[in-house]
Amino acid sequence: MSTRIVSIGTAVPPTRIGQERVRDLFAAQPGVDRLTRRLIHAAFDASAIESRHTVLAELDPGSDAQPGGDASFIDGGTLLSPTTGPRNDLYIRAAPGLCAEAARSALADAEIEASAVTHVVTVSCTGFYAPGPDYRLVRDLGLPTTVERYHLGFIGCAAALPGLRLASRITAAQPGAVVLVVCAELCSLHIRASSDPQQIVAASVFADGAAAAVVTADPDRGRAGGLELDRFGTALTGEGEKDMVWTIGDNGFEMILSAEVPRIIGREIRSAVDRFLGSDGSPDAWAVHPGGRSVLDRVESGLDLTPDSLDRSRGVLRDYGNMSSATILFILRALLQDEAIGDGARVGALAFGPGLTVESALLTKRTPTATPPAGAREMAASGPVRA
Repeated sequence: MSTRIVSIGTAVPPTRIGQERVRDLFAAQPGVDRLTRRLIHAAFDASAIESRHTVLAELDPGSDAQPGGDASFIDGGTLLSPTTGPRNDLYIRAAPGLCAEAARSALADAEIEASAVTHVVTVSCTGFYAPGPDYRLVRDLGLPTTVERYHLGFIGCAAALPGLRLASRITAAQPGAVVLVVCAELCSLHIRASSDPQQIVAASVFADGAAAAVVTADPDRGRAGGLELDRFGTALTGEGEKDMVWTIGDNGFEMILSAEVPRIIGREIRSAVDRFLGSDGSPDAWAVHPGGRSVLDRVESGLDLTPDSLDRSRGVLRDYGNMSSATILFILRALLQDEAIGDGARVGALAFGPGLTVESALLTKRTPTATPPAGAREMAASGPVRA
């Protein structure tokens, strides 16, 4: 009995901003000198991002939305720097709705009732509160109050794969379980004006979004097909502990994202993937977390992939930016819906987090097949009818 992702649902905030708009906003901040302006233009223009979504409606010049409670991020075109408390308050208000929207979409697509969910796994690194998003999902979706709840916090961009791994472990122990894995990240809550190249790079790529996956090993639950979860792997690179760092500061969460990150990935991705795949050979399709355009470029060259191998990853980066942990589920959803990827195709998934950590997964796509009417299934199950 194979554990599978039956369906994936996604959700983004309604405010969509073009990359050029955000670039010009940062470049126009008071005190930005010529060198910093050049760095801002270079980072934003090289990102391969066209648009992103944000809970900060203030970033959209055409919006008449009011600031999110006590946290005002812009005043007359000047980026402000709210303290961490008001930023987190906005997370508490905005994250539950996105979680619920993505989860409802996933359950509807899976053709599974909310009452069938037995476990909830939530994933996030951009805010904290308790009772948390796992609790809110039970209340907002009307899940059974007996649902087991788990939260994976502050793992960073790689966290969706450990979330799916946990779901796989649960279904191995309880084959009838239905696990709802929900990732929600509001990265834009932590933006700040800065002349630091690492902060500029972070501001140029991060965005907001949520995604949910319905996971079960019960073949009679939900619609047919999906992505079978074959196995998982995790590895620490030999260096990078100080190159990708996520900490809590007085004025939001602070990201260190050095230029060494894509170089480290480029140097070590081949050995990490070879160890994970072993004798299985290269997958038919890839879902690679787009930490940025340069990360995808390094993975492509490091694994000797064809130019079109990462098209879905690049497409999600282009249209949504880097939504931290939720991003890989957006990519897997695109692969799940891609009719060009047929039954039995093997999918390799890679995501990268602080440490520097490489999380891997191997999946097999299963396409839905026609099923006989219920009566025929019952007759088949009871054996041949004899006169």
